[in-house]
Amino acid sequence: MVVVGIAALAVGLFAGYMIRKSVGEKTIGSAEQRAQNILLDAENQADTIKKEITIEAKEEAHKMRTEAEKEVRDRRNEMNNLEKRFLAKEESIDRKLENLEKKEENLNNRDRRLSKKEKDFENTVAEKQKELDGFIEKQTRELERVSGMTSDEARELLLASVEKDVRHDASVMIKEIESKAKEEADKKAREIIVGAIQRCAADQVAESTVSVVNLPSDDMKGRIIGREGRNIRAIETATGVDLIIDDTPEAVILSCFDPVRREVARITLEKLIIDGRIHPARIEEMVSKAEREVNTTIKEAGEQATFEVGIHNLHPELVKLLGRLRYRTSYGQNVLQHSVEVSHLAGLMASELDLNIKLAKRAGLLHDIGKSIDHEVEGTHVDIGIDLLRKYKESEAVIDAMAAHHGDYEAKSPEAVLIAAADALSAARPGARRETLENYIQRLKKLEDIANTTPGVEKSYAIQAGREIRVIARPDEKSDQEIPLLAREISKKIESELQYPGQIKVNVIRETRAVDYAK
Repeated sequence: MVVVGIAALAVGLFAGYMIRKSVGEKTIGSAEQRAQNILLDAENQADTIKKEITIEAKEEAHKMRTEAEKEVRDRRNEMNNLEKRFLAKEESIDRKLENLEKKEENLNNRDRRLSKKEKDFENTVAEKQKELDGFIEKQTRELERVSGMTSDEARELLLASVEKDVRHDASVMIKEIESKAKEEADKKAREIIVGAIQRCAADQVAESTVSVVNLPSDDMKGRIIGREGRNIRAIETATGVDLIIDDTPEAVILSCFDPVRREVARITLEKLIIDGRIHPARIEEMVSKAEREVNTTIKEAGEQATFEVGIHNLHPELVKLLGRLRYRTSYGQNVLQHSVEVSHLAGLMASELDLNIKLAKRAGLLHDIGKSIDHEVEGTHVDIGIDLLRKYKESEAVIDAMAAHHGDYEAKSPEAVLIAAADALSAARPGARRETLENYIQRLKKLEDIANTTPGVEKSYAIQAGREIRVIARPDEKSDQEIPLLAREISKKIESELQYPGQIKVNVIRETRAVDYAK
């Protein structure tokens, strides 16, 4: 049984092997057939694609060849057109060169003809000039024989006659020009100045060089003097001011050349009088407080001045120096108020003339800045002011305008001329300045002396407080036509030899009188 089972198993295994082999061979054959079919299809498809690509490449090549041929034809046509234009221009240039050569030849021929004519003309002129010189010499000898004078004498006589006529014509012309110019200039200047003065209403305060402190009673004088004069000595030592205690009832006079120190002493003395405790220690304390108060007042005065005229970004030290001018006077005129007025006037006139208003107002405000320390530094207030403005980095335009306001330096800008005019206007206002009787008399005498020493003047009179001089001319020495020249000569001498505020009118009078006596 076992043997039979094994045999059956072996037969089954063999049969299965044979069946699987048969099936595998059939499957392999089918796969090979399919593979061959796929290869055949791929080859057919590749041939088709190759043919299509070949056709497209031929078409693209044909298209590119056609476009290239068209571009070549276009370029060839363009080159032909350029060649034609170039040939045409070349022919035109050749024709122009030919014409130029002909013109040059014609010009050369004309130049040769002109040179020949010029040479002939020069020869002719030389011959005519020679003949003319001989004729003139002959006529001159004949004229000298007839007139009985030499040519030099006749020339001098002629020149004298011409000079007289020319001087007469010049005098008439000068008079006409001066009259017309003065009429127009006076009218315009009057409009500008009157307008500026009307728009500027600055107050004028007459201040002296001494300060007066009123006392509640004469008993206070003894307390101010103190035992053996120790209080008055302490005050004078601490402030540098002289106290004058005289017979003036209920008053003490403070005298000092420095207005700031005088103001410190005035405030100190007033505080001591109110406080009632007057002794050296208290005096030193009050002086210290007064100095701080005056410094604050100085700063506020400077700031107020800059605010009033609209000038900003000034150096703080310049503002303080401006404030010091509040205690400075010139001919009785407060210098700070004068500076503010000059600034306003200069700005108003600059606006009328379309000039730099800010420059004019700034230079006008700072024009007397040197007077704030002129008692501490040597030199004129103009030179001191120049140094101060350069020290505090002011512009050269402001410095030049400030420096020229008294004529010490040349005015380099129209604004500088306005500063000088505004300064003269402020100083010439009635009541603005005072001068001593002695200086006043000397100025008038000097004015008359200048006029009297001028040739052709008989006598002169200074009138209207020295604002006008009336000159009587000698009628036998000066004619009516020479009067304008005489007036100009006197005015120039006054400008160069005399210092004066404002302007002086020179009025020259000539008259002829006939005197006879009935006997």
